[in-house]
Amino acid sequence: MTRLKTAALPVAAIGLMGVSLAQAVTAPPERVQGDFAKMLFIHVPSVMAAYVGFAVALLAALAYLAARKAIADRVSAAAVEVGVLFTALTLLTGMIWGRPTWGVWWDWGDARMMSTALLFFFYLGYMALRRAILDPDVRARRSAFFAIIAFVQVPIVHFSVQLFRTLHQPATILRPDIENAPIDPVYGRTLGISILAFIVLFFWFLQLRTRLAAIDAEAEALAPDAHIAGAAVTAPDLRGANG
Repeated sequence: MTRLKTAALPVAAIGLMGVSLAQAVTAPPERVQGDFAKMLFIHVPSVMAAYVGFAVALLAALAYLAARKAIADRVSAAAVEVGVLFTALTLLTGMIWGRPTWGVWWDWGDARMMSTALLFFFYLGYMALRRAILDPDVRARRSAFFAIIAFVQVPIVHFSVQLFRTLHQPATILRPDIENAPIDPVYGRTLGISILAFIVLFFWFLQLRTRLAAIDAEAEALAPDAHIAGAAVTAPDLRGANG
């Protein structure tokens, strides 16, 4: 039973990714952008998975501050790491998509691009903070506060295209101004499957990273000074060396 539970996420993730890929390949080219529009099926699901990741990190951080459970800290840290991975994929696919569509890899004046980049570096800062603090309790507490504060950037990223009219097009889903976003049914269905696939993929990666974090915590408890550079080096015993 335990093995079946463990295998559920990877099986679901791989299956959904396969269905998403098949749908994307068979979807017709878009009228204006052609096949380049199919980057939508990676770009948008990536940022949605990142949003979920940072929301999980926020909830786990709140849970840690409330109960001081180590598992909550590990889940929060793991969610941030996986969220950063999906944010990097969002930025990369956005640049690849932007080059043939807008004629530029990057626009420093675009609100969505810059706010997403800022989100990425915010959470890189979280990861750097965790590596800079040796005491587990202090690290967990400060990281929890950082995860809570950093999440403020998530709604800024999402609503940036409504708040500012720059190069990036308005949102096609989760729009507050209209009831149904203008998207072709075939693309809408494929996008929905892709978003679900990426979110399940996120939870699979979260599961794996949380397990690794538990192993790291056990190793740290057994040898608390092992991670300090030079801790294993001792001064030579020179007694009798001159005899």
